[in-house]
Amino acid sequence: MTLQKKTTWDSVFKKEVFEGLNSYPKYLSSKFIYDKKGDELFQDIMAMPEYYLTDSEYEIFDSYTVAITNHFKANSEAFDLIELGAGDGKKTKILLKYLTEKNIDFCYKPIDISQNAIDDLTKTLKTELPKVNVEAEKGEYFEVLERLKTFDKRKKVIMFLGSNIGNLLHSRAIQFLSKLREAMSQDDLLFIGFDKKKNPQTILNAYNDPSGITAAFNKNLLTRINSELGGDFDLEKFIHWELYNPETGTAKSFLVANKAQSVHISALDITIDFSQWETIHTEISQKYDDKTISWLAKESKLTIADSFSGKKNYYKNYIFKCS
Repeated sequence: MTLQKKTTWDSVFKKEVFEGLNSYPKYLSSKFIYDKKGDELFQDIMAMPEYYLTDSEYEIFDSYTVAITNHFKANSEAFDLIELGAGDGKKTKILLKYLTEKNIDFCYKPIDISQNAIDDLTKTLKTELPKVNVEAEKGEYFEVLERLKTFDKRKKVIMFLGSNIGNLLHSRAIQFLSKLREAMSQDDLLFIGFDKKKNPQTILNAYNDPSGITAAFNKNLLTRINSELGGDFDLEKFIHWELYNPETGTAKSFLVANKAQSVHISALDITIDFSQWETIHTEISQKYDDKTISWLAKESKLTIADSFSGKKNYYKNYIFKCS
């Protein structure tokens, strides 16, 4: 491995790729999967029969639209509906449609790390729900938290769906939720989705589909490094591997080098050596039980106001308020 010391980078992508691939064990952040190709692959993942998360949360939105809305519009207040990691907004559109039909005063503020996702969502909403007032923004979760503090003109309802909270280990999740709590006023609400612990095989199937879509999704990290940073990763020399620990509820995704190799990344001026079967950790997907969720809320100074689950109890949406 050839290292070159750099103190400043002109992009977060360069900085984090340099740090991750020079660490032991190696890692890359899953947030960098999401470019145009990564967004398309994630849409394919959500359509897979094995990937139960999207349908489970869609069922909750469809079944409890009125109950959820009643929480959001309590006291007949106008509010900002702020969605972190909005993606394609498929589930949210159920709620947006209902809010519009009931002439409820709200502004929808979708936020996503992918500019492509934001552009596509804004475009489709103009066509499908033209009456919705949309103010979209690009940003990472922790960066957005600072911005949320400035949204103080009226009540905030913050949504964090798709069990995106599961991309954070518990300590990081508490840090994230605590910062959300700091950005909330007393009447604000947090609507958040948690994937529940269940049959371990069901979870493994969702992240290790036989068609290879999830593998291609994870390998998009390497594709981006090749195309944007001048890397020469050979994708055929890496396999996707998924693990799930039912004790901790943690699913982990890896890219594993099936051959010893060296990879040069010209934009970083480094060469990275891989031994055979060496790993790059790419993603975690945490699963929860009710006790753990209650603990996370308490540690973050939040209180559970209500919760909703589907028929299989695979997935649960919670409404948190300030303690």
